Order: sequence, then C-alpha cells, then structure tokens
Amino acid sequence: MRVREAVRPLGNVVLWILVCCWFDGATAQEVVTFESVPEEREPITADEPMAAEFSAKQAAIYMDRAALTWQKEKNCVTCHTNMPYMFARPALASVQKDSGEVRQFFEEYRTVRWKEKGPNVNNGFWPIVVAAGLTFNDLQTTGHLSPVARDVLDILWTVQREDGGWAWPDCDYAPMEIDDHYGATVAALAIGIAPDGYSQTEQAVAGLEKLRGYFENSPPKSLHHRAMLAWCSVRIDGIVSDEQRATTLEQLLGNQLPDGGWSTSGFLTDWKDLLHPDAPPLDTETSDSYGTGLVIVISRELGVPADDPRLQRGIQWLLTNQRESGKWFTRSPVNDAGNLISNTGTALAVLALQSCGKLPGWPLESLKPSR
Repeated sequence: MRVREAVRPLGNVVLWILVCCWFDGATAQEVVTFESVPEEREPITADEPMAAEFSAKQAAIYMDRAALTWQKEKNCVTCHTNMPYMFARPALASVQKDSGEVRQFFEEYRTVRWKEKGPNVNNGFWPIVVAAGLTFNDLQTTGHLSPVARDVLDILWTVQREDGGWAWPDCDYAPMEIDDHYGATVAALAIGIAPDGYSQTEQAVAGLEKLRGYFENSPPKSLHHRAMLAWCSVRIDGIVSDEQRATTLEQLLGNQLPDGGWSTSGFLTDWKDLLHPDAPPLDTETSDSYGTGLVIVISRELGVPADDPRLQRGIQWLLTNQRESGKWFTRSPVNDAGNLISNTGTALAVLALQSCGKLPGWPLESLKPSR
C-alpha cells in the first residue's frame, strides 16, 4: 500500500512533465521561422474576408510571415515591411513568440554586410531604415539602446547630405517611397525616441542642427508630411511650433470617417502635382489601417488621452476590420505597389492598439522628450 501511494505521485509528476514537454513542443512548432515561410510573398488583396474576431496571435503570425518572406525573397530591409515589423512586433510577444531572425537580419547589416560595402551619401536610406528598426525594437524590448543600434545611428550622420537630408528611394509610391522628406522624418523620429539620451550626443546635436535646416528649406507638401513632422517634434525641438503641431492634430482628427477610421488618401489631397493627369481620383472615403493607425499613434504622442471618443471609435474600427490572415488591409493610395503599405498599416494598427492599452507595454508614454 505504501509503495503504491509513493508511485502514484511519481507517476503524476512524470505525466505532468510529459504534458509540459508536449505543450512546449507544440509552441515551438508554431513559431514562424525563415525556413517555414514561402519563397515568394503572398498577394495582398482587398477581397480577403474579415476575421470573425480580433486576434493578436494571428496578427503576430501574419507579421512574422510577411517580414520573413520578404527577407527570403528580397534579402533586404525595407521601409514598408520589416522596418515597421521591428517597431511593432514586440507588442505581440506575450501571445506569440517570434524566431528572432528579423532582428538578427537587421543587426547583420552592421556586423556583416557593411564590413565589405558600407553606406554612402547615395544610399543614405540604408542606415535610416536599419537604425529606425533597431532603435524602436530596443525601446520596445530592453528599453536601452543596444551597441549595434548606436553604431548604426552614428553611421547615419556620416551619410547625411550637406543640406541636412538623406537620399531616399523615389518609386512614386506615396506616401512612403516618393520623396526625401519622409526619410528625413523617419530619421528624426528614430533619433528622438532613441533611449539613453542618444539625441544629446555630439554627433546627434550637430546632425540635428543640419536636419532642422533641411526641414526649413523643404516645406511639407501634404497633411501626411505635416503629420510626420508633428510626430518628430514631440522629442526634437525646432522642427515645428506648438501652434503648427496643434493645427496638424486638428486636421488629422477632422478627417475621421463616419465608420470611425481614417483614409490614407485623405492625408494626400493637398499634395500639388501628386497625381498624374490620367490617374483616378484619390479614394478618401474608405478607411484603412495605415491612416487609422497613424492618426491614433500620433494623437497619443501629441497628448490626446486614450479614452478620447474619437480614438476609441478608431480603435473599434481596428478591432473589427482585421482580416482572416491577421493583417489589416490598406490599398496602395496612388500607384499600384502591390498594397505593400498594408504591412506598415498592420504594424501601425498594432502600435495604435498598444498606445490605447489594448496590447501591453506602450513604451513612448514614459519616454521623456529630449527637448
């Protein structure tokens, strides 16, 4: 009898260990890896059905697949897919582990690729994209600037042009890949949010002075330009005034559509000569994730409380407009770019949900401005 009583607890322990191992194995198999994704990216289309309910886990799986497939197919970092992935993916870490391969890929630009051929003035966007990805990722994870991110930020200044800006791809894909202004705002954003007082270093102070000159001599062409400037100015002074920032916020919030979302095209209507003469008019009446996510994130950064009714309507739009794959859809607003802006839109949707407490760990609220 005593032997049996002793064996039963031991058997229960063994059974529990086996169950735990099974669950750990199942979880490990669910992690999306470079090897598990397709060789080519899947089409992003408007006809994908809506999800029955919001799923943070499915959003994480989609983001992993999109970033790693781009990495496998194109072998490069880009502003529309794996850079915003680095911004937002840590917000989903509690529901779905990632493989770490995208972060590793970003780091290898500094530790491997640039050992042979580093950035120069003609490809100044390289360190902007890599630095922004690493810096946001650091902020979302450790809260401290990693040595590799600091190195890339330092490299960024070495390829800054004399006019204070950087070379940026012009693929005629508004609003992200069309002019140098967007790249300059991404650089300013990364510098402003960099932990551990990076914006006060000698290199940053000198470079930011030149960057202010660039913005002064390169007026914003659209509400989207002004929105990015307003966001940068939260932590970098001398970019726009308080009055200009307040006006931009009012304009952004005023573009909210009846369903609670925002349209990316609605930020581009004042961009003179954006459209080719034979191009169809901008669709400003269809809400999308890029527009909705961007307004919510910038609004939170500019001091609008999370429980503001306008933001809550936007959050509700995001919660009810996720697609079955886990993404949120945004149509290429001007020229057909395969709707790749949906990947940025998905990241912005995640950041918007995080900024309003629907996902854990919003890091920017406690980050003191370095002004």
